Amino acid sequence: MNYCNYCPGYCCYRLKGSVLLIDAEDINRLARYFSITDGEARKRFMENRHTFKVKDDGSCIFQARDKMIKRCTVHEARPRQCRMFPYNSPCPYLEREDLLAEIQPRLEAGLKNHWLKKSFSQNP
Repeated sequence: MNYCNYCPGYCCYRLKGSVLLIDAEDINRLARYFSITDGEARKRFMENRHTFKVKDDGSCIFQARDKMIKRCTVHEARPRQCRMFPYNSPCPYLEREDLLAEIQPRLEAGLKNHWLKKSFSQNP
């Protein structure tokens, strides 16, 4: 069983000191996915030369807030580092409680905020 199929995207949250390394192929793949130029993809999505922008909670800008699983909105065009994770090893988020303890509250807060906003916007 592939745990990733049921995971809420723990690896899609930036941890202190970590970087999602993005290269030119990744930029080009995303640009083609959105039908924009590589330069436009860099302007829209990159924080600096080598990594994506993140949301306020530290999650990837491409992570959907309205689902619990399969949250990557660019899964077909995701960067190589995302494609390779967890690098033929067991998922560290399943084995290290410290990682899970850091990310789980952020994940829950993001989902809760989304659903609260949605709930209030539907009720006048």
